[in-house]
Amino acid sequence: MPLDTKSPARPVNLSRRGFLASGAALVLATALPLRPARGQQGEAPAVQTLLELRPDGTALLRSPFVEGGQGIFTAMVQIVAEELDLAPEAFTVEIAAPGAGAALTGGSASTRSSYDRMRQLGASARAMLMQAAANDWGVAVSELSTEPGAVLHDGSGRRAGYGELAAAAMDLEVPATVALRDPATFRWIGSPVPRIDVRDKSIGRAKYAIDAEVEGMLLAAVQHAPRLGLTPSGIVNRAEVEAMRGVHSVHLLDGAVAVVAERFWQARRAVEAAEVTWAEGTAEWPMPADFSSAGFRDALAGDTGEPVEVEARGDVAAALDAADTVIEAVYDAPFLVHGQMEPPSTIARFNDDGTLDLWLPNQSPAQFRAAAAEAAGIDPSQVRINSQTLGGFFGRHFLYRTANPFPQAIALARATGRPVKLIWTREEDFLRDAPRPLGVARFRGVVGPDGPVALEAVTIGEGPTQRWYGAPAGADVSAHEGISGKSYDIANTFVGQVPHANPAVVGYWRSVGHSMHDFMYEGFLDELAVSGGLDPYEMRLAMLAGNERLRTLLTRVGELSGGWRPGPFDAGDGTTRARGVAMASPFGSEVATIAEVSLDRGRVRVHDIWTAIDPGRIVNPAVIEAQVQSATALGVSQTLLEELVYENGEPTARNFDRYPFLAMYDMPEVHVAIIESGAEMGGVGEPGLPAVAPAIVNAVARLTGIRVRSLPLSRHDFG
Repeated sequence: MPLDTKSPARPVNLSRRGFLASGAALVLATALPLRPARGQQGEAPAVQTLLELRPDGTALLRSPFVEGGQGIFTAMVQIVAEELDLAPEAFTVEIAAPGAGAALTGGSASTRSSYDRMRQLGASARAMLMQAAANDWGVAVSELSTEPGAVLHDGSGRRAGYGELAAAAMDLEVPATVALRDPATFRWIGSPVPRIDVRDKSIGRAKYAIDAEVEGMLLAAVQHAPRLGLTPSGIVNRAEVEAMRGVHSVHLLDGAVAVVAERFWQARRAVEAAEVTWAEGTAEWPMPADFSSAGFRDALAGDTGEPVEVEARGDVAAALDAADTVIEAVYDAPFLVHGQMEPPSTIARFNDDGTLDLWLPNQSPAQFRAAAAEAAGIDPSQVRINSQTLGGFFGRHFLYRTANPFPQAIALARATGRPVKLIWTREEDFLRDAPRPLGVARFRGVVGPDGPVALEAVTIGEGPTQRWYGAPAGADVSAHEGISGKSYDIANTFVGQVPHANPAVVGYWRSVGHSMHDFMYEGFLDELAVSGGLDPYEMRLAMLAGNERLRTLLTRVGELSGGWRPGPFDAGDGTTRARGVAMASPFGSEVATIAEVSLDRGRVRVHDIWTAIDPGRIVNPAVIEAQVQSATALGVSQTLLEELVYENGEPTARNFDRYPFLAMYDMPEVHVAIIESGAEMGGVGEPGLPAVAPAIVNAVARLTGIRVRSLPLSRHDFG
């Protein structure tokens, strides 16, 4: 019997439907009505969360979301535990079983999209346990209360653990309505409950896709064509490769050569020894042989096409025409790799009944299931996606058609007649990653004595939502967010997009369009402040008149930093420093950031980052702070160092030796203030990143007088 996804948050009792193989005595399920994925038309399909209460008093939560370091398992436990009245340490969490329904994990949406239903799930289970106790003791439910893990009857002193009551509760109907706790009485929601997955990760017990094994499997490695669009026409030394130790077979695939062996290192050595001849193939998005990131940047900057309107207010054209001085600037940001810790892998196994099992890292099981069925030529109902804990993701494990190994693993499993585990090395991951798009934006603005009076911003390019979901220009939020959606009070504004196809296979990257567009907008805003002789911090405060939430946020980050101090100033340690400020509004949350920098032998050094974040409502402040810390690290890294360069249609970096990223000794001190304004709950996994780059760049401009409009900073000479 399927869940009624139209009913208002009422869970379903599955205890009597054959779900007891796990040893659970009470099993409740609730359907989460999720936000559609970016570009997805209509409503997203509801997915199922299961709560199992066991005879020993412990609970198992089966999550439709995938844990990848963002702390979602802990947050879900806190929410359910609060209403159930069961200590978080009594829970374990597993990813939903194949076929149970699983959600898209991304967009900083997991907690905020499931919060209300998870509370309802916990409260319903508690009510059923209390009813079971009332029936057993012959008393009214109103006479009962609970303590963590037990039902109490104060009148008689009786006490029964949840494990004792679970079997009786399984025969009860789920109540139509239940009372939720007053937030003022919360014990776990809003508290820094320790992450429930930290110990297993620390001692090596946590299992990822790269750790997965199935009986009888072979191991495989691939060598991709150096440029997307080429395909193998032959292997000069094929006989030699086939004769290497441990090699089972050699295969020519679309755009790659694969070696299958008894062990992975045997497969890797053999495939790297293969002397492959490449020819032009029939790829969906072949890279032009003369493509370069520098040339593409110039092409975007030179595209003077008519922009599609995204936002408009007042009459920006008239304001620009009437101004004596118009400030103009062009900003750009580079391609970036995901660089997640765990490289992609897939185990593919065809079963005797014709079904296909896949073990792989992914952020969207339903999409992978459909794509795998197409690749295998079978019905989606015959495919099981065994989702694994992610070893980092940052948007890497969405369904990018040329950037995932599962089609290759499926082909190899079919060709060999055995399960095959394919692992992409870091080099192959770099070669076939779907990087963050290179982006360009043009700005024109006018500033008066009190701040900007006109601002025109036009992005040029293609966002990942247009690429993968066909979102039209202007409606593709990923192509302009961070420039659109700003809350500053400017009388005349225009935001538009000039669509320009990207030859590279682009993807979502942590904070998506915000990761570069906030750098551009907030940098240009500082340019207007300088032109008008205004303090950038005070100017922003004035532009937020009437927006108490954002004024409070900006004031708080100023206080957190010890008071706004733009500089340059002597830090007392022999360095001269300056500060920059920026704001961002990503994924339903609000962020304000201040950065403090100096120069070290002509190189920018970031000493401190202060960030105030308002996610509306808080589940776990420790998780929020950790996410801001990690987002800051990535934000500093992309600002100072990161850039994926293409030449002759190929990425020049094939590993981290040619793709520098932030070293531990360059990590600044990060200071975080969390504000709970009570607004609708926003995300926390990505919002800490977008304001970092503009805060740093604005500080550098204050310190050096050099306005940087192109990242990363390592490409610029500061003397």
